[in-house]
Amino acid sequence: MPVVRYFMYVGGALLALLFISGLFLPKSPVVDRTDSAAELPAIRIHSDRKWPERVVFDTSIPTVVPAQTAKAEAIAPSPTPVADVSARVRVREAFAQMVPPEPKKPEAKPQRKRKIAKNRVAPPMIQVAQQPRFGFFNTW
Repeated sequence: MPVVRYFMYVGGALLALLFISGLFLPKSPVVDRTDSAAELPAIRIHSDRKWPERVVFDTSIPTVVPAQTAKAEAIAPSPTPVADVSARVRVREAFAQMVPPEPKKPEAKPQRKRKIAKNRVAPPMIQVAQQPRFGFFNTW
C-alpha cells in the first residue's frame, strides 16, 4: 500500500518539523485575562425603529360582569307541532322530492400519439495518427 506509506512518512516528517519548530522558535507571551465588566467597553446600540408603547393590564380592578338578559327560550316561539306522521310516509315524501342524476356518457379515451424513432446518422469517423511513446512515460 504505497499511499499508506506515503502518509506515514510525510505525516511523520511534518510532525517532527512541528516539534522542532516548537523548540527553536520563540514562544508568544502569555497574557493574563480578566473578564471583569469594568475593563469591557460599554456597547450602546441605538435603533431607528420606534416600537409601540408597552401594554399594561391592570388586574387590581374587579372584572366586569355582564348584565343578566332575558332567557332566549322564553322569548322564542315554540315550534309548531308536527302532525303524527309515520316514518314510512316521511321517507316516501323525501324520495319523491329527489331529482335523479343525469346519466353520464362514457368519455372516449384520446388516442396516444405514436412516437417513431428517427434514423440517426453517425458522425463521420476521424482517423488520427497515434503519437510515438518515448522514455519510460509509456504507462498511459
